[in-house]
Amino acid sequence: MSSVLQVERLTKDFAAGALGRRRHRALDAVSFDLTRGEVFGLLGPNGAGKTTTLKLIIGLLRPTSGRVLVFDRAPGDRAGRAALGFLPEHPTFYDHLSAEELLAYFAGLCGMAAGDRSRRAAAVLDEVGLGADRRRPLRQYSKGMLQRVGLAQALINEPSLVILDEPMSGLDPIGRREVRELILRLRDAGRTVLFSSHILSDAEALCSRVVILAKGRAVAAGAIGDLTAGRAGGWEIVASDLSPAGVAALQLLAARATRIAHGRYSFELREADRPEPFIAAVAAHGGALVSAAPLRATLEDVFVEHVS
Repeated sequence: MSSVLQVERLTKDFAAGALGRRRHRALDAVSFDLTRGEVFGLLGPNGAGKTTTLKLIIGLLRPTSGRVLVFDRAPGDRAGRAALGFLPEHPTFYDHLSAEELLAYFAGLCGMAAGDRSRRAAAVLDEVGLGADRRRPLRQYSKGMLQRVGLAQALINEPSLVILDEPMSGLDPIGRREVRELILRLRDAGRTVLFSSHILSDAEALCSRVVILAKGRAVAAGAIGDLTAGRAGGWEIVASDLSPAGVAALQLLAARATRIAHGRYSFELREADRPEPFIAAVAAHGGALVSAAPLRATLEDVFVEHVS
């Protein structure tokens, strides 16, 4: 598979202190690459270096050391930029314009012919779910709607590489689902998507590979299946109608017990324990089995292990 993006030992220092004599290392020798048609996640807590990495990739910042190649070109190369779309974390627009006018303006900046700008603006606004509101001034938009406008401007030039900084920010659950579906459509169309996030469930649902940053360093990287492999173990048993005495007895058999509601508890069994004896104990103490499921390691488990 052809390489779309190469990040090689990328390092960025910023001046710090009252006189700028100290140096703060925001990014420290981070490396990863993207191939055509994949969704790649750049994950980490606030301040981990995610936005700094994205700004270095698109050429808004210059690295202290290391290098970035976008389609085998330096970030400032015009041909490389023409094939790239970017959504910043906090997009700001001319709020007196309508979404349609703003997108037509961005289409012109991308070199699109005058006759094609309105058509492309309308198409991309439909794609992000804003077709019915395209003529409203942006000052009347909610935060979630403005986030969709940001997604639309990132797609206006039909880019091969789409870079999204916290694309789910400000969206309600329905909006998040629609953005996830949009990202998967981009992938299925052969485009490459790089997005930063601290919402791990979105990354787990979308990404083929991720890199996890902490304090400017890459602390874990790879396919999600590889990162979570070998971490699963034990069972989760949920039971209801339990008396306090029954709960006390069952706690002695479990690694962990968590109260969900009155009389309903979740019990985690140890990796070596089979669920059948515990389920029998639930029945013996007058409880009702709600569910029994094997514990599966998640990306959150990997994230917490490396970041905390």
